[in-house]
Amino acid sequence: QVQVVESGGGLVQPGGSLRLSCAASGTIFRPNAMGWYRQAPGKQRELVASSTSGGSPTYVDSVKGRFTISRDNARNTVYLQMNSLKPEDTAVYYCNADYHGSRYWGQGTQVTVSS
Repeated sequence: QVQVVESGGGLVQPGGSLRLSCAASGTIFRPNAMGWYRQAPGKQRELVASSTSGGSPTYVDSVKGRFTISRDNARNTVYLQMNSLKPEDTAVYYCNADYHGSRYWGQGTQVTVSS
C-alpha cells in the first residue's frame, strides 16, 4: 500500500519562507510524477507545482518566481520551497504521487501566512 506523507507546514509572516517535504513509500516503483496541490477554505483544490520524470517542472501562475519544486528520486521525495509568502497562499497543501495513473494523496499540511 502506497503511503504519502507531507511535513513542513506552519505559521509564517508575509514575506517569509517555508519548505514542505513529501515522501512516497510502500512500493518498489518510482512515481512518474509528484506534485503539490492546495485548497483554501471555500475554494477548489488547485495544482500548485508538479514534477514529472524527465520533464520540466510546472507552476500555477500565482506562485511562479516564488515557489520551487524539487525531487530526490532516490528517496521518492518531493520538496516545495516557498518564498515571499503572501496571505493568499494560506491553504492546506496536499502532496500527490502518480504511478502511471494510480494517484495517492497525503493527509495535507496547513500553511498559514499571517502577521
